[in-house]
Amino acid sequence: MAPGHLHQYQNYDSIPLLEYTEDQVSIKDWCKQYFHSPGEKAVHYARSLFPIHRWILHYNPSWLYADVVAGVTVGVVMVPQSMSYAQIAGLEPQYGLYSAFVGVFIYCFFATSKDVSIGPVAVMSLEVSKVITRVQERDPSLPGPVIATVLSLICGCIAIGLGLLRLGFILEFISMPAVLGFMTGSAFNIIAGQVPALMGYNKKVNTRASTYKVIINTLKHLPDTKLDAAFGLIPLFLLYLWKYICNVGPKRYPKARLWFFYTQALRNGVIIVIFTLISWGIIRHDKKSKKISVLGTVPSGLRDVGLMEFPDGIMSSLAPELPAATIVLLLEHISISKSFGRINDYKIVPDQELVAIGATNLIGTFFNAYPATGSFSRSALKAKCNVKTPLAGIYTGACVLLALYCLTDAFYYIPKATLSAVIIHAVSDLIANYKTTLNFWRIAPIDAGIFLIAVIITVFSSIETGIYFAICASVAVLLFNVAFPNGEFLGRVKVAQVINPDLKSVDDFSNDSNLEIDEYANLDSKNKLDFIKSKTRSTSNNNNNNNNLNFITKWVPLNKKNLNKDIDVLPPPKGIIVFRPSESWTYLNCSYQFDKILEEVKSKTRKGKINTSMKNIDKPWNDPGPLRFFWSKKPIVSSHEDDNRPILQILVFDFSSVNQIDATGVQALVDLRKAINKYADREVEFHFAGILSPWIKKALISAQFGIERNDAKVNNNFVDIVQDEEAVYGYNAAVTTDTPYFHLDLPSFDNYED
Repeated sequence: MAPGHLHQYQNYDSIPLLEYTEDQVSIKDWCKQYFHSPGEKAVHYARSLFPIHRWILHYNPSWLYADVVAGVTVGVVMVPQSMSYAQIAGLEPQYGLYSAFVGVFIYCFFATSKDVSIGPVAVMSLEVSKVITRVQERDPSLPGPVIATVLSLICGCIAIGLGLLRLGFILEFISMPAVLGFMTGSAFNIIAGQVPALMGYNKKVNTRASTYKVIINTLKHLPDTKLDAAFGLIPLFLLYLWKYICNVGPKRYPKARLWFFYTQALRNGVIIVIFTLISWGIIRHDKKSKKISVLGTVPSGLRDVGLMEFPDGIMSSLAPELPAATIVLLLEHISISKSFGRINDYKIVPDQELVAIGATNLIGTFFNAYPATGSFSRSALKAKCNVKTPLAGIYTGACVLLALYCLTDAFYYIPKATLSAVIIHAVSDLIANYKTTLNFWRIAPIDAGIFLIAVIITVFSSIETGIYFAICASVAVLLFNVAFPNGEFLGRVKVAQVINPDLKSVDDFSNDSNLEIDEYANLDSKNKLDFIKSKTRSTSNNNNNNNNLNFITKWVPLNKKNLNKDIDVLPPPKGIIVFRPSESWTYLNCSYQFDKILEEVKSKTRKGKINTSMKNIDKPWNDPGPLRFFWSKKPIVSSHEDDNRPILQILVFDFSSVNQIDATGVQALVDLRKAINKYADREVEFHFAGILSPWIKKALISAQFGIERNDAKVNNNFVDIVQDEEAVYGYNAAVTTDTPYFHLDLPSFDNYED
């Protein structure tokens, strides 16, 4: 069948056309669509749980080299970071190393992202710290490490459950500004909480209080600053100086770009080594000396590997803390994996990532690990090292394991203030800069508001409150947009597409010989444009005729959105109203759209009939008609006859943006038809164009929309046909002929007969 052009004809009886009908979609069709080939789908589902099978057989020496370099580089950074983040969580440093080892080791078998590095992170560690504090307030007998490990177990079960059931889309309800808001607020919280340790008086400040209280108390205790400040402030300054030099260096010395990159990656480790050596020189002869605070004894190897301890009553104590902790764990990981997928041109599978993060935390409980998730800083480093596969995590885990078995004696002398400097330096990258707020403001001011409020709430209240606000704000904005859609009433313009037009500015026309230059020079800017239009209109008309442009009818908003304001948008023919909903037609918004359409109908058209003979007792209270006083001389009928507005005959819906309709929405359309027919005192035609789903068509037909009506006043049946030389009559129906009020596209109504 040769492709042809789409035509729309009024009255399909005017040309011969073969009937075309099709069966309506059924539950059986729906089942076939989603439940066909169950065995094949089960095999595909099982294979999808282990994405490693897709690439492991292609592994080669080039990939191995890149992965080893990336894995070892990340491992060098991960060891000090893990111990630092354990400090944020209020745990001993070895627990950070346990989480780091298990995270990177297990994740690679389930991952769909090659860049993400799993392990302890700042925000999750802060949340673990707050969870431990609140649970111990309820039950002081519960040790912190046990609480953290049980939290990892429960969060892992929730994550893997959501992933296996393919419910990862739930996280999409939380918008990016909301996520960045509580992440930025959490970063402020972490930095404020590390300053007392940086200055040496962390035992005198409750760093788990609200951020503003921590800042106030930190300032109050400044006179208590100890020697630790030298081991905190100097490393912090050196870290930022090092970072600045390594960022500026490649611009001045491009050939040394790779050297600067790896030098920057090693800055945390080198600074810790240097100040650990200084600390060792000060206290090596007297380990009990309290001149500076050091990390202390770190157990060597993997201790207490096996089944975790599960005390009685811990579940009830943990239950209130689970929602916020789970959301932080999952949101941070999914947002990071998506970001690096976009940057490096590959697609992650969010549901499988939930399985990966869940499995990582579940297995981590056998090693006394606390909750681990994706780290932005380590993932960025891994990506910049040109990592090739997720297997790089194995080499990172090997570095952590090596540190656990070989370097724990040296860890004793690491100054706590230096670890705080490393934390502050790393976490400061999580704070969104002012450009982010400006971008949100330019794109969507409400997003900027959500972002700023989330930051303020997180800083002045708690990270949990910030998370809950972020969720509520995101859902509220979503529901508001769905409940109050910006549907548009449409008008017509004639449009032709011109390729490479000869564009002219107003100043270009001022040099045209046809214009009186002196007269033009004395006009203001608006009148200059009107003057040019009047002088060039005849020339433009001649050009249009010569170019033989093909103009077609397009339906655009009557308010001229996204159009040249000088264009005249023609309203639909008399008696016709065209409406384009911008959202699905469901219970959330159908009432709002019902009122909007009915108001427009009453505004643009007149009543079909006014009953002036009705007795007062028979008048309905909600529609009593015009108010008439005994001294009124002008009869009601004459005022009705002076109304030049047309009576509504056709109401057209452009359903090209409607993805769903439900029972409440269909009932609203039925009620709308009843109200409009009563107002117009006739059977008004309801046309629908651009229907996307067969289920929408089925729902409309069930309510008697779209089908031919046995009404003498309804005689405009528009049928879409396609020109086809092989067809019996030279045309084929584009859609079913038994639904003459359903169209592929909006009819032009150029040949409309009133």
